[in-house]
Amino acid sequence: MAHSSQFHHHQLQLHARARAPPRVHGGGVQLQRPCLLHRRNATRIRASSSSGAASIIGGKFTAGQIRQEVALAVSALTSKGLRPPGLAVVLVGERKDSATYVRNKKLACEEAGIVSFGTDLPDTATQQQVIDAVKAFADDPNVDGILVQLPLPDGMDERAVLSAVPIEKDVDGFDPLNLGMLATRGTEPLFVPCTAAGCLELLQRYDVPIRGKVAAVVGRSNIVGTPTAMLLQNAGATVTVVHSQTPDAKAVCANADIVVAACGVPEMVRGDWIKPGAAVIDVGINAKDDPTKKRGYRLVGDVAFDEAKEVAGAITPVPGGVGPMTIAMLLKNTLDARMRSS
Repeated sequence: MAHSSQFHHHQLQLHARARAPPRVHGGGVQLQRPCLLHRRNATRIRASSSSGAASIIGGKFTAGQIRQEVALAVSALTSKGLRPPGLAVVLVGERKDSATYVRNKKLACEEAGIVSFGTDLPDTATQQQVIDAVKAFADDPNVDGILVQLPLPDGMDERAVLSAVPIEKDVDGFDPLNLGMLATRGTEPLFVPCTAAGCLELLQRYDVPIRGKVAAVVGRSNIVGTPTAMLLQNAGATVTVVHSQTPDAKAVCANADIVVAACGVPEMVRGDWIKPGAAVIDVGINAKDDPTKKRGYRLVGDVAFDEAKEVAGAITPVPGGVGPMTIAMLLKNTLDARMRSS
């Protein structure tokens, strides 16, 4: 277990380096981006599968690091008498899970020094009322980012509502123009969808090689699978997207140095789908019946973790992997939007 103690040592190093304040530039903030592992240890991660002990890619820790970096950058802004970033959230309906997500986002904003705005509308709100709420924030100069909490009530046109968010405030990265720029060589989107950005950030901060590697992305949603595939391709990987029409999904994944699972199927990616030493990013979070648990279920990802960890070189857990990264990247996108508005 010498490797795990060495891993903890690098976590402590990262904590120490994070205290340096970020530099504020005229066009944006350059966040501190320390690597969690040195290059020599990245090789050990890939080789560790032979001992049946994959290294854990800790999303909770890394998300905390990013949130601290954002807070330092916001502090650097306000210390110069400049306006802090502002994030507005539009919530429609009374879904408990949506309300929880919004509450967590507001708390994260407060901790980072980002001003939180919000409008809560009932299930009975019309589509036009929701669009009007979005447009009100679009016209507010103190709001840099707008987030419409999904899903919207049945019968409401999601695309029509989201299209009311101006691209310069589309911190969710869902605007078709942002996705189009991500897909076009030589251009960069204003924002990348937060979960997809979090996947790439984890790979980069854990020093997982991407350029020249083979990657498999399981799932092709507009929110995660497709933008993640484009990000990996832009970073120099050869990418295959696995979906419901893929003839042999197992063979595709077994050939990949990097596997990103974002299909929404509990434990679909089994241990024998994983190439020895591969890096595995599990985006899924699913409730699986488990009578041994007090609540009657446990959370699992789209990867069979117990099997995959015996083969992979590095893997994200569920929970505590990609999930915390989504809010962290939302905060970073909001900060970026604020700097562009200067």
